[in-house]
Amino acid sequence: MHITLIAGARPNFMKVAPIIKAIEKHNEKKLVSERIQYRLVHTGQHYDKNMSDTFFEELGIPAPDVNLGCGGGTQAEQTAAIMVAFEKELTTHPADIILVVGDVTSTMACSIVAKKLNTKVCHVEAGIRSWDLTMPEEINRMVTDSLADYMFTTSDVANRNLLRQGAVMDETEHRKDDYLPEDKYAYERVPQRVWYVGNVMIDTLLSNRARFVKPDVWDGLKLKEKEYIVMTMHRPANVDEENHLRSMMEQIVDNVHGLPIVFPIHPRTAKLFYGLWGDEKELRQRLPNLHIVEPMGYLEFNYLVERAKAVVTDSGGITEETTVMGVPCITLRDNTERPETCTVGTNELIGTNPKAIKPALDKLFAGEWKKGAVPHLWDGHTAERIVEILSDL
Repeated sequence: MHITLIAGARPNFMKVAPIIKAIEKHNEKKLVSERIQYRLVHTGQHYDKNMSDTFFEELGIPAPDVNLGCGGGTQAEQTAAIMVAFEKELTTHPADIILVVGDVTSTMACSIVAKKLNTKVCHVEAGIRSWDLTMPEEINRMVTDSLADYMFTTSDVANRNLLRQGAVMDETEHRKDDYLPEDKYAYERVPQRVWYVGNVMIDTLLSNRARFVKPDVWDGLKLKEKEYIVMTMHRPANVDEENHLRSMMEQIVDNVHGLPIVFPIHPRTAKLFYGLWGDEKELRQRLPNLHIVEPMGYLEFNYLVERAKAVVTDSGGITEETTVMGVPCITLRDNTERPETCTVGTNELIGTNPKAIKPALDKLFAGEWKKGAVPHLWDGHTAERIVEILSDL
């Protein structure tokens, strides 16, 4: 079997990494004829200056076989560029299956190309939904799932979403006698397309947890365990309007009881952020406990998250990691595609209204935050289950 693995952005590689390791582990036990051959394609959708050889060494995976270099441009321009480049790639290097992860533009674009070339598509993290069509990622998810031949899910909620949209048959609704007599065996011929396997991001987290690296900022700021806040913010709803961003920042800073806030600033946020307070002196006066740092590597960032009193974020992936590490998480979004982090885990969705920040932080500092638990099958073995299923197809 030949599989092409697609990654378009840094988080995608963190999802692909455990799958590659599981493939190599599988191949060690198999005859040459039974091994899974793979090719790793980086579409180049997101440029990341930290995407060096060291990054791949940290994850324990080889560098991509090819980088298609499709960064920049509008949504339409980038989608088109990826489709054109990947069509040439897949034509030159045919595969039995392409495997896409997550919900970036590359996920959708490569799925469309593969289907038009009559190649099977496997979607890892299928079925997650925010039901917010203003998010490009939501459109990517829905299109990809509508095309995928095989879907691997992270939760029962994702399974139900796929069922609702007709991606999988419900045995209670589609019985043998629903078919016409001449097609009485149709039901038996419907292959399974959806498997609940767990979360590959958690595979990466758990396999690297003992390897987290203390960043320089730890000693530089004299941080102490459970006595600082980690914050990330990058979504347009939070960072693209001056008054809103300023109000959000001030509410957070004013209600953490003077604890240091470590803020690895996203390039999108930085565009507007530094002009909000006139100059650096005014910024320091108004936000004295906010410490802006450059974006960190995976091992360094999660070292901070694991030891933080709490995380304030608008990221989806971070809410999964805080859930597994048992760290309180306050999410500044009106919806989430990962509801299990709220219903089972340590995450609470408080919306994008700055007035909601103080009550949430008051609850945290009063010691009333929920303990949370780890969702079913988020156990570090998801990639192994995926590869086992793929090898049987």
